[in-house]
Amino acid sequence: MRILVSGASGLVGTALCAYLQARGHTTVPLSRTRGETQPWWDIHTGEISWGSNPDYDVVIHLAGENISSGRWTTRKKERIRMSRASGTTLLAQSLAEKEHKPTLLISGSAVGFYGDRGDEELTEQSKSGSGFLAQVCQEWEAACIPAITAGIRTVNIRLGMVLSPNGGALPQMLLPFKLGLGGPMGNGRQFMSWIYIEDLCRAIGHIIQERTLQGAVNLVSPEPVRNKEFTTTLGRVIGRPTVLPAPSFALRLLLGEMADALLLSSTRAVPQKLQESGFTFTHPDLYGSLQQSI
Repeated sequence: MRILVSGASGLVGTALCAYLQARGHTTVPLSRTRGETQPWWDIHTGEISWGSNPDYDVVIHLAGENISSGRWTTRKKERIRMSRASGTTLLAQSLAEKEHKPTLLISGSAVGFYGDRGDEELTEQSKSGSGFLAQVCQEWEAACIPAITAGIRTVNIRLGMVLSPNGGALPQMLLPFKLGLGGPMGNGRQFMSWIYIEDLCRAIGHIIQERTLQGAVNLVSPEPVRNKEFTTTLGRVIGRPTVLPAPSFALRLLLGEMADALLLSSTRAVPQKLQESGFTFTHPDLYGSLQQSI
């Protein structure tokens, strides 16, 4: 298959393209740099070019502003929103207008869709939550409607925290732990939904092949854990104590609104649709996944 990928140079995109290429697919990056033969787009001007060979079997849309870099100023939040909602709208509308449409659009989303939900187990049928990230995810997914209306099978992958040896959130967490200063965040009772990068790539490959899957699909491990368990397990893996908690007020002082949305909120998402469609995880447990990621 010829597969167009936005965000191909990111953490997930890089691993995914390598995975798909190893299985005989051709991946083509959708670049932000204008070119004559390669596909490119500009969400600010609303332009998109499909390149010299404009037909694709599958489009995978992963591009978006990094939500964990820098405080959430008004300007930063607008970039987060625009890069997801506006970018997806441009892509979905342009795909809908193509003469030769792809059979599948896989578009990024996140478990932030559910908001802060305590101990509630969250499947794809669970209602959306409240807050900035939940609102962005709702707009992000709704932006795919033009593609759906045009008859393109569309899947919104709701990602949890991605564990990978090549980057992501984990390296940012490691320094205080290696210094013996790591510990639970807030009260440590909030649930964390996560997935190992290899299972993430395998799951997307499964979605491509499993034509019954459409709509929202949670891409998370079947074993979400509380923050205290996550930090304790991380400490075991790197051989460091995890006795010093990070108080909620300190996290809010340091990170502002981002602290509540990314570190203190509780999201207990499970991959119901993925497992019911026959997918099996090779890295379902946290300890083994952290070992592979460090």
